Amino acid sequence: MSAGILVLVEHLKGAVADITFEMLGAARKMSDSLKSPVHAVVLGRDGAGLAARLGAADSVLVVDDLALEQPSAEAAIAVLQQIMEQKQAALVLLGGTNVSFGLGARLAARTQLPFVNFCKGIRVEGEAVVLTSQLFGGKILSDVRLAQGRGIISIYPGAFPAALGKSEKTPPVEKLAVPVPGSKVVFQQFIEPEAGDIDITKMAALVSVGRGIQNADNISLAEDLAKTLGGAVCASRPVIDQGWLPLSRQVGKSGMSVAPKLYLALGISGAPEHCEGMKGAQLIVAINTDPKAPIFDLAHYGANADCLEIIERLKEAVEKKKTK
Repeated sequence: MSAGILVLVEHLKGAVADITFEMLGAARKMSDSLKSPVHAVVLGRDGAGLAARLGAADSVLVVDDLALEQPSAEAAIAVLQQIMEQKQAALVLLGGTNVSFGLGARLAARTQLPFVNFCKGIRVEGEAVVLTSQLFGGKILSDVRLAQGRGIISIYPGAFPAALGKSEKTPPVEKLAVPVPGSKVVFQQFIEPEAGDIDITKMAALVSVGRGIQNADNISLAEDLAKTLGGAVCASRPVIDQGWLPLSRQVGKSGMSVAPKLYLALGISGAPEHCEGMKGAQLIVAINTDPKAPIFDLAHYGANADCLEIIERLKEAVEKKKTK
């Protein structure tokens, strides 16, 4: 059984990412059954200032070092391993995001602990922890049993309610003296995309396009629908990488986080990175040809269809509704 549960806090420019609260909520649930403390781990400068937002943890462990402000995977893994040894913790929660994707497997190899990726469910059975892992883009769900409650767990974004990981309490802060090894990869500069013609974070309605839009010429169909809805067009990363829309229109972990009243996802499968940026939408409607696409797990309404066959009909239906 783990002597403690470590949660690696994801933060940027003083803001704590939602995945952190999801992990804290999941850790808190395990802690209640395992009787193990939950430690929130903050790497980087001025980490103690984040403690007031991490009240779901029993304590906040801070490694204050400039080299960890945007740490390389090598440095983060080395520091986490030392914290595990200091706190005798053998259960670690990491975010299944672009920030932490490179950590889990390597940390598991160094500590000789099992690694469970894409975790969407957790339950405790005695001293064992049973994890539900999503495989092949959600087409298969597999239960993995950690018999002694020991392992490295990567949490799938959006799988756990962030509200359960939030608390008004202010946990105690412990600053750890942990040597940070040198790294061949060094952070130089954080570059934000230039402001676009439209701020998608302020839109009440968004029509978001993915691979299912097929080509750049079809973007105009989505734009017509968005105009009818009084909103704007945004996209998942594959569309942005093709150059069909500017970077300022990208939704996801490496793009913008949005929370519109309506989020219409056209031909988007629902990768964890994309869901991280749009899961706060009040109403999510997804259209995809794959009935097992992960986006349907998050959507309030969905249609198993080709989005190109539905766009025009949706536009006509909205226009008809507006004329009544």
